[in-house]
Amino acid sequence: MADYLGGWKRSHMCGTLTSANLNEEVTLMGWVQRARNLGKLIFVDLRDREGIVQVVFDEDLCGSQAFALAKSLSREYVLAVRGKVNMRGEGVVNHKMKTGEIEVAVREAKLLNQSETPPIYIEDDAKEAENVRLKYRYLDLRRPVMQRTLKLRSQVLSIVRRHMEKENFFEIETPILTKSTPEGARDYLVPSRVHPGEFYALPQSPQIYKQLLMLAGYDRYFQIARCFRDEDSRADRQPEFTQCDMEMSFIEPEDIQSVVEGIYSDIFREIKGIELQLPLRRMTWRDAMDQYGSDKPDTRFDMKIVNLDSVLANSGFKVFDEAIAEGRTVRGINAKGAGAKLSRKEIDALGEFVKTYHVKGLAWATIGADGSIRSSFAKFVKPEVFEALKEAMGAEPGDALFLISDKKLTALTALGQLRLRLGHELNLIDENTYDLFWITEFPLLEWSDEENRFVAQHHPFTSQMDEDFDLMETDPGAVRAKAYDLVLNGFEMGSGSIRIHASDLQERMFRLLGFTHEQAWNRFGFLLEAFKYGTPPHGGFAFGVDRLIMILAGRDNLRDVIAFPKAQNASCLMMQTPSAVSPEQLELLKIKVCEPSDENEAGDTL
Repeated sequence: MADYLGGWKRSHMCGTLTSANLNEEVTLMGWVQRARNLGKLIFVDLRDREGIVQVVFDEDLCGSQAFALAKSLSREYVLAVRGKVNMRGEGVVNHKMKTGEIEVAVREAKLLNQSETPPIYIEDDAKEAENVRLKYRYLDLRRPVMQRTLKLRSQVLSIVRRHMEKENFFEIETPILTKSTPEGARDYLVPSRVHPGEFYALPQSPQIYKQLLMLAGYDRYFQIARCFRDEDSRADRQPEFTQCDMEMSFIEPEDIQSVVEGIYSDIFREIKGIELQLPLRRMTWRDAMDQYGSDKPDTRFDMKIVNLDSVLANSGFKVFDEAIAEGRTVRGINAKGAGAKLSRKEIDALGEFVKTYHVKGLAWATIGADGSIRSSFAKFVKPEVFEALKEAMGAEPGDALFLISDKKLTALTALGQLRLRLGHELNLIDENTYDLFWITEFPLLEWSDEENRFVAQHHPFTSQMDEDFDLMETDPGAVRAKAYDLVLNGFEMGSGSIRIHASDLQERMFRLLGFTHEQAWNRFGFLLEAFKYGTPPHGGFAFGVDRLIMILAGRDNLRDVIAFPKAQNASCLMMQTPSAVSPEQLELLKIKVCEPSDENEAGDTL
């Protein structure tokens, strides 16, 4: 077998050298970022995962053989060098590089491998299309920004594990091949060869297993868990993802929240040098929706939603009056100072934007510096009502007012999205701020028009709040859950709840969700049976690792923080998956593949 290293041993990583290593003899190994031939001197930027250092070939020092090798170097050649660390000369220090004060004077060099011209540039500011980067992901991962990001990911997971060990949690793995159960998204199914016509499912979460671990007496469990959901991808969603999953016995919500706050406190202290103020503040789901139109509000800027029903009940404007009289609502937001910034064309574009959230339109008014009014509705409203509207919304000269009348949840959701868009367009958001807090008291159930039944807002194993117990049959939509979400800068970081731990109450929950006794036992009989044997009160939480890294790294897409992500259409461009398999494999599994109809063919691309 060839000995490519020839007995060479690396002594340092390229990016770790500083003036503290002055005059040391070092052995480095890495990739050639660039080579510059100045005749008698050849400068090579050598790169590894820790960074770049400049190495210098001087024929008088390194000899003709090493110098000839230096002349042949090209991008991404794999190179080993031995030499001494020197200070750079006056005026040539590179303050943009961590190693910019020093360079390595090469005595010996060894070529470890050549490279064809790479199809992408291994640089942070490279502008290749994302589909090209994903096709050559193994090269894209060499970029310093990607290596910094995956290093950050490793550091965060290390912090999590250290904290959970300190809190006396056991790390326990749960199965990947599991049972298909309804958890809110489509399952990925895996056919069984041993049991023809039957399937495993990949876990959407370890939810049932971690509850069974509590029943088994393990008290405190956690896992860095791989999860799978067959749902459409987007910037902050992938079909396979990683979450930090945990469960505890004999607790109240505050107990699990305290553990989670401790994890995040450690992460922000070690990664960002930020001390979180604990305990984190709490906001109820109802307040979040009423004030921000979202159950994961971005609270880094103001612009709260205002309830205008009492102000506009007899406004003289038919649209508002009828909406309020018929039990709908009128809500509004005040974009402070935006009246002078937004053109009529931009306001019309905002009107089209909110229509995508199923409202009929957007009423608006701008107030000039001189108090003059431009508006889509002011002329239809009684003057005294308009003045009361301005007062209710805190309107001042220069402001822009936006109103929507519709069903309550529809109006709030549309205004919440409009608020976010204005926050970005008007530069109201401080991107260096991290606002972390809890949303509590979610509805236990929500009505699905598509399924014509109640569905669990979180999952069917969530317990109701004690004081709402008697409403479960009489007014299910009013029942609040012992559920809590962690929100950071407008993203849902994670979700948790206190679980149902009694078999009869779990069956009652299944009935509310439309399951017959037979259906419930067919799908969850193992859980209902297990609950008969002394299940402790328990609850848990899980937060998305990928999403947290995305925010900490200042990226805007999950694909930038996952080593090997899927493209927008859930395909892997590098491995060219999903892909067809051989007829023999299908026969072994007793599966017949039907030709896809036009509407089922793969659609979205990058």
